[in-house]
Amino acid sequence: MDTINRIVRRIFAFGAGTSMALVFLIIFVNSVRRYTIGKSLPWGEELPIYLTIYGVMFGLAYAYMTDRHIRFTVLTDMLSAKTRQLLFLITDVITLICGLALIQAGYQFMMRRGDRDSSGLKKTADWLADSTGIVPLEWLGKVGPWQFAIALGGAMLAIAALLRLIERASEVKEA
Repeated sequence: MDTINRIVRRIFAFGAGTSMALVFLIIFVNSVRRYTIGKSLPWGEELPIYLTIYGVMFGLAYAYMTDRHIRFTVLTDMLSAKTRQLLFLITDVITLICGLALIQAGYQFMMRRGDRDSSGLKKTADWLADSTGIVPLEWLGKVGPWQFAIALGGAMLAIAALLRLIERASEVKEA
Protein backbone atom coordinates (compact mmCIF):
# COMPACT_ATOMS: atom_id res chain seq x y z
CA MET A 1 0.00 0.00 0.00
CA ASP A 2 2.89 2.36 0.73
CA THR A 3 4.17 1.93 -2.83
CA ILE A 4 0.79 2.82 -4.31
CA ASN A 5 0.49 5.87 -2.06
CA ARG A 6 3.99 7.00 -2.98
CA ILE A 7 3.30 6.62 -6.73
CA VAL A 8 -0.02 8.47 -6.51
CA ARG A 9 1.56 11.29 -4.48
CA ARG A 10 4.28 11.67 -7.10
CA ILE A 11 1.73 11.78 -9.93
CA PHE A 12 -0.29 14.46 -8.12
CA ALA A 13 2.84 16.46 -7.25
CA PHE A 14 4.14 16.18 -10.83
CA GLY A 15 0.80 17.35 -12.25
CA ALA A 16 0.64 20.33 -9.90
CA GLY A 17 4.26 21.29 -10.50
CA THR A 18 4.06 20.90 -14.27
CA SER A 19 0.87 22.95 -14.45
CA MET A 20 2.39 25.78 -12.44
CA ALA A 21 5.66 25.68 -14.41
CA LEU A 22 3.72 25.92 -17.68
CA VAL A 23 1.68 28.83 -16.32
CA PHE A 24 4.88 30.67 -15.38
CA LEU A 25 6.53 29.90 -18.71
CA ILE A 26 3.54 31.03 -20.80
CA ILE A 27 3.09 34.24 -18.83
CA PHE A 28 6.83 34.96 -18.96
CA VAL A 29 7.07 34.39 -22.73
CA ASN A 30 3.90 36.36 -23.35
CA SER A 31 5.19 39.28 -21.25
CA VAL A 32 8.55 39.31 -23.00
CA ARG A 33 6.82 39.26 -26.41
CA ARG A 34 4.43 42.02 -25.41
CA TYR A 35 7.18 44.36 -24.22
CA THR A 36 9.75 43.56 -26.91
CA ILE A 37 7.75 43.20 -30.14
CA GLY A 38 4.40 44.60 -28.99
CA LYS A 39 2.42 41.40 -29.64
CA SER A 40 1.02 38.83 -27.24
CA LEU A 41 0.39 35.23 -28.07
CA PRO A 42 -3.30 34.87 -28.89
CA TRP A 43 -3.67 32.01 -26.41
CA GLY A 44 -1.27 33.43 -23.85
CA GLU A 45 -3.96 35.09 -21.74
CA GLU A 46 -6.53 32.30 -21.54
CA LEU A 47 -4.43 29.11 -21.40
CA PRO A 48 -2.70 29.99 -18.10
CA ILE A 49 -6.12 30.35 -16.47
CA TYR A 50 -7.09 26.83 -17.53
CA LEU A 51 -3.71 25.39 -16.59
CA THR A 52 -4.01 27.00 -13.16
CA ILE A 53 -7.31 25.21 -12.60
CA TYR A 54 -5.67 21.90 -13.48
CA GLY A 55 -2.75 22.75 -11.18
CA VAL A 56 -5.09 23.54 -8.32
CA MET A 57 -6.90 20.22 -8.81
CA PHE A 58 -3.63 18.28 -8.78
CA GLY A 59 -2.45 20.28 -5.76
CA LEU A 60 -5.72 19.68 -3.93
CA ALA A 61 -5.37 15.92 -4.34
CA TYR A 62 -1.68 16.05 -3.37
CA ALA A 63 -2.44 18.06 -0.23
CA TYR A 64 -5.11 15.58 0.81
CA MET A 65 -2.86 12.60 0.09
CA THR A 66 -0.08 14.03 2.23
CA ASP A 67 -2.54 15.25 4.89
CA ARG A 68 -1.14 18.77 4.54
CA HIS A 69 -4.36 20.55 3.72
CA ILE A 70 -5.83 23.38 5.76
CA ARG A 71 -7.35 22.04 8.94
CA PHE A 72 -8.58 23.82 12.02
CA THR A 73 -7.26 21.71 14.87
CA VAL A 74 -8.44 23.72 17.86
CA LEU A 75 -11.30 21.30 18.51
CA THR A 76 -9.72 18.11 17.19
CA ASP A 77 -6.67 18.55 19.41
CA MET A 78 -8.97 18.39 22.45
CA LEU A 79 -10.32 14.99 21.39
CA SER A 80 -8.84 11.68 22.46
CA ALA A 81 -6.62 9.94 19.93
CA LYS A 82 -9.25 7.26 19.27
CA THR A 83 -12.04 9.81 18.73
CA ARG A 84 -9.77 11.87 16.48
CA GLN A 85 -8.98 8.81 14.35
CA LEU A 86 -12.68 8.05 14.02
CA LEU A 87 -13.40 11.66 13.06
CA PHE A 88 -10.68 11.57 10.39
CA LEU A 89 -12.08 8.29 9.03
CA ILE A 90 -15.51 9.91 8.74
CA THR A 91 -13.91 12.92 7.07
CA ASP A 92 -12.23 10.63 4.53
CA VAL A 93 -15.57 9.00 3.70
CA ILE A 94 -17.24 12.41 3.29
CA THR A 95 -14.35 13.62 1.13
CA LEU A 96 -14.61 10.49 -1.02
CA ILE A 97 -18.32 11.20 -1.54
CA CYS A 98 -17.55 14.85 -2.38
CA GLY A 99 -14.93 13.72 -4.91
CA LEU A 100 -17.47 11.43 -6.58
CA ALA A 101 -20.00 14.28 -6.65
CA LEU A 102 -17.39 16.54 -8.26
CA ILE A 103 -16.81 13.93 -10.96
CA GLN A 104 -20.50 13.90 -11.76
CA ALA A 105 -20.88 17.69 -11.60
CA GLY A 106 -17.76 18.30 -13.70
CA TYR A 107 -18.87 15.79 -16.29
CA GLN A 108 -22.35 17.35 -16.51
CA PHE A 109 -20.86 20.84 -16.75
CA MET A 110 -18.49 19.74 -19.49
CA MET A 111 -21.24 18.01 -21.46
CA ARG A 112 -23.65 20.96 -21.26
CA ARG A 113 -21.24 23.73 -22.15
CA GLY A 114 -18.19 21.90 -23.47
CA ASP A 115 -18.90 22.60 -27.13
CA ARG A 116 -18.73 26.38 -26.72
CA ASP A 117 -15.75 28.09 -28.28
CA SER A 118 -12.93 29.27 -26.07
CA SER A 119 -12.32 32.74 -27.49
CA GLY A 120 -8.59 32.85 -26.84
CA LEU A 121 -7.84 29.31 -27.99
CA LYS A 122 -10.18 28.68 -30.93
CA LYS A 123 -8.02 30.23 -33.62
CA THR A 124 -4.86 28.45 -32.42
CA ALA A 125 -6.65 25.09 -32.06
CA ASP A 126 -8.08 25.40 -35.57
CA TRP A 127 -4.62 26.27 -36.90
CA LEU A 128 -3.14 23.23 -35.12
CA ALA A 129 -5.82 20.96 -36.58
CA ASP A 130 -5.35 22.36 -40.09
CA SER A 131 -1.55 22.25 -40.04
CA THR A 132 -1.27 18.74 -38.59
CA GLY A 133 -4.33 17.20 -40.21
CA ILE A 134 -5.46 15.98 -36.80
CA VAL A 135 -9.06 17.20 -36.72
CA PRO A 136 -9.68 16.31 -33.01
CA LEU A 137 -7.21 19.09 -32.06
CA GLU A 138 -10.03 21.52 -32.84
CA TRP A 139 -11.52 20.41 -29.52
CA LEU A 140 -8.75 22.29 -27.70
CA GLY A 141 -10.48 25.45 -28.91
CA LYS A 142 -13.61 24.51 -27.00
CA VAL A 143 -14.11 24.96 -23.26
CA GLY A 144 -14.85 21.23 -22.73
CA PRO A 145 -11.28 20.01 -22.22
CA TRP A 146 -10.68 22.81 -19.76
CA GLN A 147 -13.94 22.22 -17.86
CA PHE A 148 -12.87 18.58 -17.59
CA ALA A 149 -10.52 19.79 -14.85
CA ILE A 150 -13.46 19.70 -12.41
CA ALA A 151 -14.21 16.04 -13.16
CA LEU A 152 -10.52 15.13 -13.07
CA GLY A 153 -10.08 17.00 -9.79
CA GLY A 154 -13.02 15.11 -8.33
CA ALA A 155 -11.52 11.80 -9.43
CA MET A 156 -8.14 12.67 -7.96
CA LEU A 157 -9.75 13.84 -4.70
CA ALA A 158 -11.78 10.63 -4.51
CA ILE A 159 -8.64 8.55 -5.08
CA ALA A 160 -6.75 10.53 -2.45
CA ALA A 161 -9.59 10.17 0.06
CA LEU A 162 -9.92 6.44 -0.61
CA LEU A 163 -6.20 5.86 -0.15
CA ARG A 164 -6.16 7.97 3.04
CA LEU A 165 -9.22 6.06 4.30
CA ILE A 166 -7.50 2.72 3.72
CA GLU A 167 -4.31 4.01 5.35
CA ARG A 168 -6.13 5.38 8.41
CA ALA A 169 -8.29 2.26 8.74
CA SER A 170 -5.16 0.08 8.80
CA GLU A 171 -3.66 2.37 11.45
CA VAL A 172 -6.81 1.95 13.58
CA LYS A 173 -6.59 -1.85 13.26
CA GLU A 174 -2.95 -1.83 14.33
CA ALA A 175 -3.63 0.34 17.37
